[in-house]
Amino acid sequence: MTTETNLKIYHLPTCSTCKLAIKTLKQHGYTLDDQDIREQPPTVEELSKLIPLSGLPIGKWFNTSGDAYRELGLKDKMKTMSEADKIALLSSNGMLIKRPVVSNGSRVTVGHREPDFGSAWGQL
Repeated sequence: MTTETNLKIYHLPTCSTCKLAIKTLKQHGYTLDDQDIREQPPTVEELSKLIPLSGLPIGKWFNTSGDAYRELGLKDKMKTMSEADKIALLSSNGMLIKRPVVSNGSRVTVGHREPDFGSAWGQL
């Protein structure tokens, strides 16, 4: 997917957390292939690769504080959904995905929570 200094970042351009992550990564010499998560969310195929690389359970990929999550009533539905259904749902609406999602092809972070973000991308 990318080389060590090239990262793919799925983000929302108006999101202050995403802006901070992008600024930080660029300041540390990373070249970013940025993708607007609302306009072009990751595909089912991409998510099927990214989720295991993140080391997180799929539930941690959901933006549980977002309007889309609440409007769809997912809090109760998540318990009975299959992983395939969850991945399909995430790929259908980028606003359901916690952001930013950053990957170098072998490592993935979700969100911009220190120290996880910094340790993944070189103690930023």
